[in-house]
Amino acid sequence: MITFTAYNIATPPIDENRVRRWITRVAAEYGCMVSKVNYLFCNDEHILAINRQFLNHDYYTDIITFDYSHLPVLAGDIIISLETVNSNAQLLGKTYDSELHRVIIHGILHLTGQGDKSPETEAIMHHKEDLALELLKNI
Repeated sequence: MITFTAYNIATPPIDENRVRRWITRVAAEYGCMVSKVNYLFCNDEHILAINRQFLNHDYYTDIITFDYSHLPVLAGDIIISLETVNSNAQLLGKTYDSELHRVIIHGILHLTGQGDKSPETEAIMHHKEDLALELLKNI
């Protein structure tokens, strides 16, 4: 089950059923299946509060992924700041929709075991995001 909830912000304009099919397909590409993944879309202040409370990080971010997976079964809570997604889209010269989809799949890639803490793993993550975004075009 994949759920989408908005907190203190308007729900983003995504085709939830299409995105669910896409997420399920990407997970399958990595030999995984989705059990329960909850997306929470929020504003910058809410994600900052979560970052401070649970990770002891005092900065804004676009996404926080709490992983409860037991591979190959994916489960987790994925918190996304739509304000930061919008800011990043503008900075990167991307559309809001493409950046939002990139961040949505970024969380799933984390649940499959992909890291991004080093320059090497970050480059691999970006490549996998790009492949997943290409897949979305056919769903």
